[in-house]
Amino acid sequence: MASSRAAKSLPLQVAAICYQRRGSDIEFLLVNTNGGSKWTFPKGSPDSRLSHSQAAEREAAEEAGALGTIEPRHFHLYIHSKGVFWQEGGVQEFVVKAFLMEVREMRRPDEAMRKPTWFNRDEAKLRLAKGREAKYGRELEAVVDRALERIQFRGDLVENYPDARAAAQS
Repeated sequence: MASSRAAKSLPLQVAAICYQRRGSDIEFLLVNTNGGSKWTFPKGSPDSRLSHSQAAEREAAEEAGALGTIEPRHFHLYIHSKGVFWQEGGVQEFVVKAFLMEVREMRRPDEAMRKPTWFNRDEAKLRLAKGREAKYGRELEAVVDRALERIQFRGDLVENYPDARAAAQS
C-alpha cells in the first residue's frame, strides 16, 4: 500500500480492476497501454464532476468497453509509472486508487487500440509485470492479490450471511 506521504505528493489516477467469474475461477480484464507494449488496468485521471469510482467506471467503459458494478470505495492504492528515463519527460509516477468492478457486459471500447483481453490470475500477474521495472511489476501483482482477497471476502460474506448482500456492496 502506498504511504500517505506518496499519496499527497504524487498525481492521482483512478483504475477499474475489472473481473468476471468463470466457474470457480476469477478472470481479470486488462488493456494494452497506448504504446501497445504493456498490459494494464483501465485507468485515467479523476474528473471533478465525478466521484473517483465513477471516473474509474468511465475509464473501464472507454478503454475496455466494460460495463458492470463498481464498488464506491477504493480497495487499494498503488504506485504506477509512465514513460522511460531516456526519453523527454522521463519517468512520471502516479498514485492510483483501485476500484473493484464486476463486469456484467462488454461492448466495443471507445479506444479501439486498447484490445481488452481476459486473463486468469496467474497470467494477469505475468502480463502486468512484463516489460516493467520490478518494483512496478510487484505493485501490479499486489493489486491482483488484494482484488482476489476482496472478491473472496465478498463471496464469503454473501454466502454465509445472505442478508448481508448490501454490506458486501459497500
